[in-house]
Amino acid sequence: MTFEDLNIISPILKSLDEQGYEKPTSIQARSIPLILKGEDVLGSAQTGTGKTGAFAIPIIQHLANDLENAKGKRKILSLIVTPTRELAIQIGENFSAYGKYTSLKSTVIFGGVPQRAQTNKLKSGVDVLIATPGRLLDLMDQGYISLKDVKYFVLDEADRMLDMGFIHDIKKLLTKLPKNRQSLFFSATMPKNILTLSNQILKNPKKVEVNPVSSTAETIQQYLYTTNKTNKGDLLLHILEDPKIDQVLVFSKTKHGADRTVRKLLKKKIKSAAIHGNKSQNQRQKALKAFKDGNIRVMVATDIAARGIDIDKLEYVINYDIPNEPETYVHRIGRCGRAGEDGIAISIGEPEEIQFIKDIEKLIKQKITVIKDNPFPQTDKPMTTSEKKAAEKEKQRIKQEFFANRKKNKGSQKGGGNNRRKKK
Repeated sequence: MTFEDLNIISPILKSLDEQGYEKPTSIQARSIPLILKGEDVLGSAQTGTGKTGAFAIPIIQHLANDLENAKGKRKILSLIVTPTRELAIQIGENFSAYGKYTSLKSTVIFGGVPQRAQTNKLKSGVDVLIATPGRLLDLMDQGYISLKDVKYFVLDEADRMLDMGFIHDIKKLLTKLPKNRQSLFFSATMPKNILTLSNQILKNPKKVEVNPVSSTAETIQQYLYTTNKTNKGDLLLHILEDPKIDQVLVFSKTKHGADRTVRKLLKKKIKSAAIHGNKSQNQRQKALKAFKDGNIRVMVATDIAARGIDIDKLEYVINYDIPNEPETYVHRIGRCGRAGEDGIAISIGEPEEIQFIKDIEKLIKQKITVIKDNPFPQTDKPMTTSEKKAAEKEKQRIKQEFFANRKKNKGSQKGGGNNRRKKK
């Protein structure tokens, strides 16, 4: 099947050809005809399947027809809501690329940066608005945004949206949208709370499910190193001695862990950067651009930040920390081996994470190859229940002691300041 077979208009076909798109992916081939017919769609597709194109291409085609005889200031006719800044920017780039040869005007808004540049674009009028929930509601409250003309609404990455606590924002947003609209709902997973939310948004939706979350792409080779917790950093450096790994996305469980890993890599002269929620928008975009341009070899990311990383022909992904949710593992390794390309996913498992591996293998219904040639083999055993309780108790004690000492030090410094003022 080709895009011509989907009755895509020539301006979009021209831009798709320039982007190197030869044929639609499965989610595109199944969703585009439904959306062009005006159907609401409930789409389930894991990362790397071409999901953005599945809704962006038909929306651009709808709008190209709607705008043919439009006059006056542009009104927001399509709204796409997505959880992260990086993902919003990526979707915005896709709309600009696919709509290059149409008169479509789109813009992206998100928090973490001054709003003036965004509000200036809104004042000039846009057809498509791609937004994160917080900034969207903020600018609506300020009177910069009206949704009364929206014809096409997309909620993207719905499962991550709920994970990040946006459910109340989404419900508030739904009350502001016209009831007469076409709605598209995309999520990588479909637990009960997601289906409940979809029922509040969609009318008689057509369901499209491609590559369920329990599957991993056949083009991705999966490997596992087992080691002790204290040896993870050294093992990562050992893996990176392979010159073939010229660009790799490394997943960290925590923001602080990501920063710690980057510091260790930089000490060894390995060009690296971290991307997570504690970084400013400028820092994140600068690091992401450097990685895409090949100026950084290793990008260390948390799961939420990585949702916006979409890099063609990325071959390597490393799980520095193995996720306790098997579905998260599937999403992570889906960052490599995209669109039929080859990919290699490497996981570094400490004793406490071996059970996570077993859960992953159960979900994907295959064994992950264990690398035997390992200079830092696993010798420690997983902690018992009593040992875990003792470790957690000690962790809390150290934490309380730290804050108590910090409070004490602040008090003594304040007292010292008062004494100095008295002497004067």
